[in-house]
Amino acid sequence: MLPYLCMPADGLVTQMRKGALAYCVLALLSGEPRYGFELVQVLGQVDGMLTTEGTIYPLLSRLRREGLVETEWRESPSGPPRRYYALTAQGKDALATFRSEWMTFRQAVDTLLQGGAS
Repeated sequence: MLPYLCMPADGLVTQMRKGALAYCVLALLSGEPRYGFELVQVLGQVDGMLTTEGTIYPLLSRLRREGLVETEWRESPSGPPRRYYALTAQGKDALATFRSEWMTFRQAVDTLLQGGAS
């Protein structure tokens, strides 16, 4: 058996989250621009999506380099200015594609896990 198939549940969740986290961030940004720590807080409220600033900020930098998000500095009512992230048109397209593909993929996995497609 391959080692990754024997990993503990927390390692399995980490691997699944790693593949979907960028799109979850894009989904959060589709409603309104947000700053990095706000994204960490919102993700932390969803079971299985707990993440850290050490994960989010490099991810946001990558999304910006790829042209999926753009940034804007805004004054903060409680401290230094914050960098807000917003979806670009390319980011909206990427999220729309992911949503469509995710529905198909999730349905396929659910079908197989429930013993279908024999």
